[in-house]
Amino acid sequence: MPLIETRALTKQYPGVMALNALDISVEPGVIGLVGANGAGKSTLIKILLGLLPPTRGTASVLDMDVRTEGRAIRDLVGYMPEHDCLPPDLSATEFVAHLAQVSGLPRVAARERTAETLRHVGLYEERYREMGGYSTGMKQRVKLAQALVHDPQLIFLDEPTNGLDPAGRDEMLDLVKRTGREFGIAVLMSSHLLGEIERVCDSLVVIDGGKLVRSGEVAEFTATLGSLEVEVEGDAAALAAALIERGFEARGEGFVAHVGLNGDDPYDAIRDCIVAMEMGLVRLEQRRQSLEDIFRPESAEAVRERV
Repeated sequence: MPLIETRALTKQYPGVMALNALDISVEPGVIGLVGANGAGKSTLIKILLGLLPPTRGTASVLDMDVRTEGRAIRDLVGYMPEHDCLPPDLSATEFVAHLAQVSGLPRVAARERTAETLRHVGLYEERYREMGGYSTGMKQRVKLAQALVHDPQLIFLDEPTNGLDPAGRDEMLDLVKRTGREFGIAVLMSSHLLGEIERVCDSLVVIDGGKLVRSGEVAEFTATLGSLEVEVEGDAAALAAALIERGFEARGEGFVAHVGLNGDDPYDAIRDCIVAMEMGLVRLEQRRQSLEDIFRPESAEAVRERV
């Protein structure tokens, strides 16, 4: 059973097509939802929560229809919104415990779960302070805690590192990773930052202009490229030139040469050229691409045409 499934899902606002016949099928795990601002990520999450009706098409979460079973979905799903939504005059304990009770936990159980969850997100010592005095990072942790407090099967995280400095971003990503992999809670994390997705997620869905660009395992996206990285003690550009003379694709800069693997096996040629040029070999490895390698140099339309 897919964790999330949509068929021809469409959301039309006046003058704006937020989602355009979107077809996705997502299995349990830590999933990245990738797209630029305005790509339709937040709209998709709100539809999946049953908070926003689609214009056309269907969608299901945990095998429940978003049109007719929104309340049941929200009982089993946690949601961390992108924007600040915390009452400043309440403490984290009061706020999270209240939402635990709203989700159906008895009062005593809600207080117990609140203490456990705030400890998990690193706010146990600050749990009785009014949230109006919290830093941005602390507020993000409260938002994560309220999404987790009722022990959901799935959580939606909408830009969870929004507004955080690099250290706070690292800590939040570690929390997301632990939540998904140590506690067994499925995660759908929306982000426009590819590096975050690569660090945390097992699979990803890329949307642009409300349309699906590509989906799959992160490992499939970052499969080995057809090139070798050769680090030498010497002039890598000269090594590349010697390999080009032998018929190989190569380029070099500084101490690193990149050699194509599209034709004949270049390993013997690399060895022979390094020996002939009296260079030292420091490192030779097949290069893996990052998500930035895939998407940053080209538009989403170019990616769509390629795949």
